[in-house]
Amino acid sequence: MYERLLPLGSVVLLKGANKRVMITGRIQVRTGEKKVYDYSACWYPEGITSPQEMFFFDHDAIEMLYFVGFQDEEEIRFRNDTLGALGELYVDESGRIAQRE
Repeated sequence: MYERLLPLGSVVLLKGANKRVMITGRIQVRTGEKKVYDYSACWYPEGITSPQEMFFFDHDAIEMLYFVGFQDEEEIRFRNDTLGALGELYVDESGRIAQRE
């Protein structure tokens, strides 16, 4: 399910947007929310200028892929073994991401 996620550093354009973002995290939760997003990102090329300017979105919100981030053996192993083994995720009462049984 999650093994298809793009690597960190990938640069994408989101549907309906006119400025690109760079992926900075995968399997993310915005503070105070209960939704688990596929990605967090920052403006490209500016980078993280403040926490309030982070973006949270799912894979299907990507309109165009401009650059695929760095991939080596460690990234491929992480994506296949760790992300690939994740089932359905949710945010528990303490605000942490957990896997449904």
